[in-house]
Amino acid sequence: MKDAETSVPVHDLIRRRWSPRALDETAEVSRAQLTALLEAARWAPSYGNTQPARYLVGFRGDKTFAGILSTLNSGNQSWAHRAGALLIGAVVTENEKGDIPYAEYGLGLASENLVLQAIAEGLVAHQMAGFDPHLVRREFDLPDEVSPLVAIAVGTPGDPAQLDERRRDRELAPRRRLPLSEFAFTDRWGQSF
Repeated sequence: MKDAETSVPVHDLIRRRWSPRALDETAEVSRAQLTALLEAARWAPSYGNTQPARYLVGFRGDKTFAGILSTLNSGNQSWAHRAGALLIGAVVTENEKGDIPYAEYGLGLASENLVLQAIAEGLVAHQMAGFDPHLVRREFDLPDEVSPLVAIAVGTPGDPAQLDERRRDRELAPRRRLPLSEFAFTDRWGQSF
């Protein structure tokens, strides 16, 4: 694992969270583990308790997994086929009261809960924008008020040697983030916290 180098200590789940592409294609994600990830996502906060997040869920070897894999771009397909599970995170954009405000934010919160629960389960999760939402809509017969926004691969870390050179180099490189001085401000924009 590639732990985050933080300026002060943070919770282990946050420190250990990262998005590897090298996954062990022999490792299984159990139904109990995936249920725990989805339960964590279900209990995420949402605007006015609208709960806009929804997930399509497939285990390696089943029809849903194959369908989700087929919607990924070729770069993501090249490694995501090794995941134990693939998911599509989607949002319900309206309910009986009309448009749901901040629906995308709600999915983001739910997906972060899902990712942190993956770490707690001894798994990893890699979120991807590289998929075809129109193909997801057709493949899974999504209603008009549902928008697919993210694909997520869940699995167990594997050997980086299985990746092409560019992805392997990224996998092995140190994790980087903006320094806190460029991330949080006080008094006025640009004034470091």
